[in-house]
Amino acid sequence: MGDTPGRGGAQRSCLKKPGLSENCERRPEGTTSTDSLAYGENLEEEEKNSAFTWEVKANNRTYNSQLKEKVFPCWQRKKYKGNIIHTAKYNFFSFLPLNLYEQFHRMSNLYFLFIIILQGIPEISTLPWFTLFAPFTCLLIIRATRDLADDIGRHRSDRTINNRPCQMLVGSSFLWRKWKDLCVGDLVCLHKDNIVPADVLLLASTEPSSLCYVETADIDGETNLKFRQAPMGTHQALTSERMMASFQGTVVCEEPNGQMHRFLGCLQWEGKKYSLDSGNILLRGCKIRNTDTCYGLVIYAGLDTKIMRNCGKIHLKRTKIDRLMNRLVILIFMSLVLISVALTLGFWDKVKELKAKHHYVSEKLMYSVPTESFFTFWGFLILLSVMVPMAMFVLTEFIYLGNSIFISWDRQMYYQPQDLPARARNTSLSDQLGQVAYIFSDKTGTLTQNTMTFRKCCINGLVYGPDEEETPPKENPYLWSKSADGKLLFQNARLLSAVRGNQDAMVREFWRLLALCHTVMVQEEDNQLSYQAASPDEEALVTAARNFGYVFAARTQDSITVTELGEERVYQVLAMMDFNSVRKRMSVLVRNPEGSIYLYTKGADTVIFDRLYKKGLTEGATEEALTSFAQQALRTLCLAYKQVDEDTYQEWCQRHQEASILLQNRAQALHQVYEEMEQNLQLLGATAIEDRLQDGILETIQCLKQGNIKVWVLTGDKQETAVNISFACQLLSEDMLILEEKEIVQILEAYWESNNNLLSGQGSLENRFPPQVKTAMVINGEFLDQLLPPLSKESQVLVGNVHVDGQEPGERRTDVRQARRTSLVWQTLGGQLRRPGLVPKNKHSNTRESPEARRERAFVELASRCQAVICCRVTPRQKALMVALVKKYQNVVTLAIGDGANDVNMIKTADIGVGLAGQEGMQVVQNSDYMLAQFHFLRRLLLVHGHWSYVRVCKFLRYFIYKTLASMMVQIWFAFYSGFSAQPLYEGWFLVLFNLLYTSLPVLYIGLFEQDVSAERSLELPQLYIAGQKDELFNYWVFLQAIAHGVATSLVNFFMTLCISQDTAGPLSDYQSFAVVVALSGLLSITMEVVLIIRYWTVLAALAIFLSICFYTATTWASQSSWLFTVSPKTFPFLYADRHVLSHPSTLLVVLLNVSLNSLLRLALPVIYQALQKPHSKEEETAEEIAAEPLPYLCRQSRARRSSYAFSHREGYADLITQGTGLRRSPGVNSNTPAGHTIPSRSRPRTRGRCHSWGGRGTHTVGRCPPRTRSPPPR
Repeated sequence: MGDTPGRGGAQRSCLKKPGLSENCERRPEGTTSTDSLAYGENLEEEEKNSAFTWEVKANNRTYNSQLKEKVFPCWQRKKYKGNIIHTAKYNFFSFLPLNLYEQFHRMSNLYFLFIIILQGIPEISTLPWFTLFAPFTCLLIIRATRDLADDIGRHRSDRTINNRPCQMLVGSSFLWRKWKDLCVGDLVCLHKDNIVPADVLLLASTEPSSLCYVETADIDGETNLKFRQAPMGTHQALTSERMMASFQGTVVCEEPNGQMHRFLGCLQWEGKKYSLDSGNILLRGCKIRNTDTCYGLVIYAGLDTKIMRNCGKIHLKRTKIDRLMNRLVILIFMSLVLISVALTLGFWDKVKELKAKHHYVSEKLMYSVPTESFFTFWGFLILLSVMVPMAMFVLTEFIYLGNSIFISWDRQMYYQPQDLPARARNTSLSDQLGQVAYIFSDKTGTLTQNTMTFRKCCINGLVYGPDEEETPPKENPYLWSKSADGKLLFQNARLLSAVRGNQDAMVREFWRLLALCHTVMVQEEDNQLSYQAASPDEEALVTAARNFGYVFAARTQDSITVTELGEERVYQVLAMMDFNSVRKRMSVLVRNPEGSIYLYTKGADTVIFDRLYKKGLTEGATEEALTSFAQQALRTLCLAYKQVDEDTYQEWCQRHQEASILLQNRAQALHQVYEEMEQNLQLLGATAIEDRLQDGILETIQCLKQGNIKVWVLTGDKQETAVNISFACQLLSEDMLILEEKEIVQILEAYWESNNNLLSGQGSLENRFPPQVKTAMVINGEFLDQLLPPLSKESQVLVGNVHVDGQEPGERRTDVRQARRTSLVWQTLGGQLRRPGLVPKNKHSNTRESPEARRERAFVELASRCQAVICCRVTPRQKALMVALVKKYQNVVTLAIGDGANDVNMIKTADIGVGLAGQEGMQVVQNSDYMLAQFHFLRRLLLVHGHWSYVRVCKFLRYFIYKTLASMMVQIWFAFYSGFSAQPLYEGWFLVLFNLLYTSLPVLYIGLFEQDVSAERSLELPQLYIAGQKDELFNYWVFLQAIAHGVATSLVNFFMTLCISQDTAGPLSDYQSFAVVVALSGLLSITMEVVLIIRYWTVLAALAIFLSICFYTATTWASQSSWLFTVSPKTFPFLYADRHVLSHPSTLLVVLLNVSLNSLLRLALPVIYQALQKPHSKEEETAEEIAAEPLPYLCRQSRARRSSYAFSHREGYADLITQGTGLRRSPGVNSNTPAGHTIPSRSRPRTRGRCHSWGGRGTHTVGRCPPRTRSPPPR
């Protein structure tokens, strides 16, 4: 939540709507809440374009419940939802059908189901139906159990949230109920530290003028306070519970939407209307702060609330390897069909030959030749179905589960302060952690701790930094000041000596300015001062001044009390010139106890230096200090002051009075008056505040960048703050060319005008963009809206099935503000894009692409060329849109990480969502795939666990495909010698147990424990991670290699054995002996391949191989025993086959020969391949490189110094103070608060007793010109 544009004129207090009265009140200037200021100039146009159809009557459930909305032509439902939320994917009735529907999106499952149906037909079945049905059922149950476990966690979270307690009005009193009991139109009572249960219209509070302070940490991750204010009518009238019970107001507003910072509506009550905006609304998820009690009316409940509208929907996430396997299953199935057709044709020919030569056996054929061929085709298809092994998919689930458990067990990702281990909430994405190319990160709470620390300062050209002492002082150096809190980490003995000496006027004015020029509120708790600031920056500065002896002690509407080195001084506040994003400064005009008038100003160096009286050596030294501060990524403010003579002040005060009562263009007039006063300043110095980064951020980001992972920052904060943090994180550097809005437009225009091609060719971004120039992009949400209008159909197609805007299917609502906004940027580009000659003509482009889609592609292409992209002031929907754009046009794996509820949509949209668990709440964690406690754990999650998982899964798949082909392709070769009769070569039990026992343990070891390098080496060499981004370890080429390797092994095993056994009467002369030798050769060749590919040898690896051989020996001995043969000769036909064959040494030599040839082939081919690759590599290295010419319009004048100004402050707090709106009355003054809710004395703000004659809203005494006197105000 940042600052807003300047304040406009008085705003209208009702909205035009057909059927509503046109009578409107004028809201006094000063009462307008801050969030509505951005819409002040365009309010009338919004009134005309908006359709306010959401009507809520307070304390009238009967009326609100009878309103219906049409869903289908013959079906209506209640218009207003209850406050129950459901973020889970399944319920009791939908789990089975929906989960099966999702599972059968995998082609492998459809394939297995098809084969099982074929196995159930006796005429064509070559294998019992249960041999595939049983493992297939287990596979479905395993996946369903995993999905159910994930969804149960969501149900528990929903149940916990829905059962939270809250006070709601029942009859004539507030009773404790649960959140799920709330309905639209109910009145709720909230207390300090309560979480707001729904989107609530603030009606009244115990604070002056019914202010309410909220913290939105669970929404946007920001911990600084924000204020909301009740309408004037309800603030003055609703002073008791009895009045609350009789309140019958009606709110007419816009339909529920996901725009977090926008609300427009109208309150109708007792014949009057009051305009409503986002400054009157308490959003669900906010926490009440510094407000004892407040009352509100529920406007939106449950899934209609803004935060739930921004949460999106849960989508099935699948990895790149999973999608590739989907395509490979289709490819394998088509190949099997072709092979089966070929073998069937061979069968047809053999049958004809058989009937011609042996007419006496034709009577045994039950069907005709075509019919037999038809059955044989399906028989071959069933027999070869093992080419897509069921065991591979079953073991994959255990491998995913195991790798997810290893993440939870990693002690180096355990965060001891909060007792939080890393946790994998989605167990099917572990391999994709090794393929991430883009990381989309929130800023506040994710990269930073949002904790401001006073680090350095420059006073009169002298820089004071922390003392560099090897041993810290034994006692706190600030204990000499009674009011010091002792929490200031900054220590400088030289500066402290200068302050205590009180001889340097510049040092004195420096700290005095920090104690006076701010909007901090002070309270006294247990005889200790407690500061409450809307900005963490201001709190850090005021706290620093407090520890240095300049203690901000109390404030009233027109005075500030400061204790300076033990002496209490009261300053009369003559004017406060508030901060905003345009002015980038704040000033306070005060009269000191001696009667002199001083102006104290703090702000950005870019605006302060332009308003200095002179620039000398001191100013030059301060600029050098600011340069140093900027290089250290510290947030800076410049401080300046001047003395104002009485006559000048009186003249200025008159102009200020006139400007403050204007009804039109008031903000511009006040800005001009402020500008006149803030001239000819004398520079005091500068402050440097550190927005503390999360631990290990720098090392993590640098390591990720070395791994070719791009980090984009998507934040709702303002641009200066985001850029400053990006420099601190080293995402941005001084030598980077930072592209802003103008440069982005120029680049895109130039490419379309000059090259007519965006994506390939000589004029493409890839070839023409200067590689030697590091670039970055800094944009904001408004520019993103203009560049990529989200309401266009093409933009909606961008996200495909990704539910970005939080709306329900079928809803077509238009954003009035964005529909009204016309993009001047694309008025020019859009016309150019529609010209026939400017349509991209390359293999990547789609000739049917709309101009909007081409502009999106161009923007993403440009952004992908940048080393970093910083998006500021973006909404949750815009965050999700950015992720969806990169996913669509770059076809890469994306990861989103955040800690606030505004990051949920982004996390759901990304391929991998990581939620940071912390003080902001657990909503983002409940919607994430992985939970971490700190951002720096992401380094180990990706580079170690992600890389290992990717290597393991790829090796597992390649080896499984190889061993399947190596063992099962002999069935095809055997068909040529069995009359194409679809007779199996192997013993039936060998086929059943081959994947279950004989080869499962080694392949399972590869999938769970294999490591190409150690964890330490993975972190030292992030470049190893690039292999996963490029899909080097498993792709179509690797798949073909595995097929070729498996086919070669099967050829050696089958034909070498056949050649040796041919025309001999030895031990290999019969069918069973031949089958045993081929099976044993295949099993040992596959085992030898495991020995060659395993790189991480442990006792488990040797044990897995040993047990596999033992399983084969034991089960073969049992299945070929005489006892089982006697029980069922058809089931166990291979009586003593292995024992007979292996008793001959010559047979063992055949097996040894087959295994040796296969191993030699495996070792020789990689060496030959590398030898052939070397000359080719040398030719590539000597190839002529085309130098890229830098684009002339990218060259900008370099600035001598980068401003590191960043100040998280919002406009409006100065008005609250100067009008007395934000100050509590002194004891004895009547307060319009509901009865029975008095404020405890321990938290009473410090105000001076003499000043309690001022009233509530609208009193504006600061702007009045006092008489021409220099007498100090009474003490």
